[in-house]
Amino acid sequence: MTAPRSTSPSAATRVVCEQLAPRVGDLAYNTQLARDAVERALVEGADIVVLPELTTSGYVFTDVEEARRTAIDTGHAFFTDLKNMLSGTTGVVVLGFCEAAGDRLFNSAAVVDAEGVRVVYRKTHLWDRETLFFTPGDRMAPVVTTPHGRIGVLICYDMEFPEMPRRLATAGADLIAVPTNWPREERPADERPAEIIQAQAAARANGLHIACADRSGTERGQEWTRGTAVINQYGWITAATGTGHRAVADLFLHLSRDKTLSPHNDLLADRRTDLYLQESPLL
Repeated sequence: MTAPRSTSPSAATRVVCEQLAPRVGDLAYNTQLARDAVERALVEGADIVVLPELTTSGYVFTDVEEARRTAIDTGHAFFTDLKNMLSGTTGVVVLGFCEAAGDRLFNSAAVVDAEGVRVVYRKTHLWDRETLFFTPGDRMAPVVTTPHGRIGVLICYDMEFPEMPRRLATAGADLIAVPTNWPREERPADERPAEIIQAQAAARANGLHIACADRSGTERGQEWTRGTAVINQYGWITAATGTGHRAVADLFLHLSRDKTLSPHNDLLADRRTDLYLQESPLL
């Protein structure tokens, strides 16, 4: 297995987003699917690997009991396997999983490296039928320091709320990793999916990189956007899956730390935080 290449925040970081098609309710199949994807990415020199939302369980559950049968916690052998796969490397994996916590279930994302699970983020904004199965998280999304830079984590619908990427930006994130399952929606011809446009806007507004790993396949009649993409700090797409299953980009993540727009402007310093909590006059 090829070890990840970059060892300092100023070196190029290879980000690989794998667009997978998990089988709903099939934990054994899905965990092997994830292991295979991570192994492929590491062989290709990945430093950071991002997999979709709820990779280990699938998404379109029939009922809460079906979700519960595929729920795992961070003590599961799957996470030990990932840790072992990353042993001797500086690689980082971010993926979504159905998390069991007592009698509650969470739509969660784990950040895993050679030391094991670094952090678990529980999705705070639940979409549609997710509210039937999951408890919303009650803690702000984390920013994790790695040898490649600082990685923030959001999940799917979290990106619809501009406060979320902005808060990660002000916390110092260089990259936001976004495991996601974007349901396919009708859109005007020749237009990008609205979710991708929104991610581009968030990257541009906050001057940081964003890596979104979406779903492929069809699950119980639900088609997916297949919108996997890596976006740079200027808001431009640097890699996307298109008709494939993998988006690969070599990024200089440390560039996210320079918020300068002109000799007289800075993305974060120019904010008027003295005004934002004031009530707007209704005239």
